[in-house]
Formats: sequence, structure tokens, C-alpha cells
Amino acid sequence: MLCPESVAKEYTDDYVVISGIDGATDTHVVHERADPTVMGGVVESGNGAYDMSGYGPADIDVAELHDMFTILEFLQMEGLGFAEQGEAWTLVEEGHTERDGELPINTSGGLKSKGHPLGASGVAQGVEIYEQLVGEAGPRQVDADVGLCCNVGGFGNCVITTIMEAAQ
Repeated sequence: MLCPESVAKEYTDDYVVISGIDGATDTHVVHERADPTVMGGVVESGNGAYDMSGYGPADIDVAELHDMFTILEFLQMEGLGFAEQGEAWTLVEEGHTERDGELPINTSGGLKSKGHPLGASGVAQGVEIYEQLVGEAGPRQVDADVGLCCNVGGFGNCVITTIMEAAQ
């Protein structure tokens, strides 16, 4: 349920705050992009969410990224500032994105593990970040106070990035 923080406080101590959210678009046709390995919508929406929240890539404790194709996770890691361009694979190779890594990514198993529920992908990502931030993720639980989810439509032509934080 989304509601003002004042209302959430009336019902529970276990809630999260959406501290930043932004949406952006990019051209759908990848070969028309200046660089086909840069998802401009991810970069733009990520920067907007960071600006709104006051957080940056180094402040994110856990992330859910849209992984309908494996390369999308890498391109989003780079577009969101978690890795330099062309280097996201090294973070995965070195274990940084595993549940016990420096930046756990797709602790839920990612969208493919859920059958990539079209129309519900963003909701699934948001629920995972919520559960992580309130300590209800069960065996998937990581230590997190700030989480990010990035949901992509098409091949990055429509992107929403959301940053959430545990209630203080």
C-alpha cells in the first residue's frame, strides 16, 4: 500500500519511504542510439532518482534490476553508476552482486525466476526491496537500509528508477 508517511506511522513501524523516483525514455531502436551499450533512459531516470533522494550509487545497499535478458542487468549496473561502462561483468565475476557481496543485486532471483510477469515486473521488484528493507526477506535477507529498483520497458525505451529507504 502506498500512502503518506504520516498515515503509515499510524499502522506500523515497519514501512519504507520512497525517497526518489524518476522516469525517462530513450529511442526504442537500439541501432539509432549514439552508443548501443548505453541505456540513456536508465542513466537519466537513475540520475533523477538519485537527485531527488540525495543518495548516490555508493549509498545503495541492495538493488533489483530488470533482467529480462542477461545483458540488461549489466547495462543497468553501468547506467546507474554501480560500474564503469563495460565493466559490470567484473563485479559479477568477483561476487560483488551476490547476496553476501558488497552490492547484492536481484536477491529475489530476478524477474526470470518469477517467469517475468509482464505488467507486474515493477511491483515484484518493489516488493523485494520493501521486504529487504523491513527485514522480511527470509533466506534472501541482506543487510540493507537503502534499496533501488529499476524497471525497464522494451530495451530501455521506458524506464522507472525508484529509491527506497527504511523508516527512521
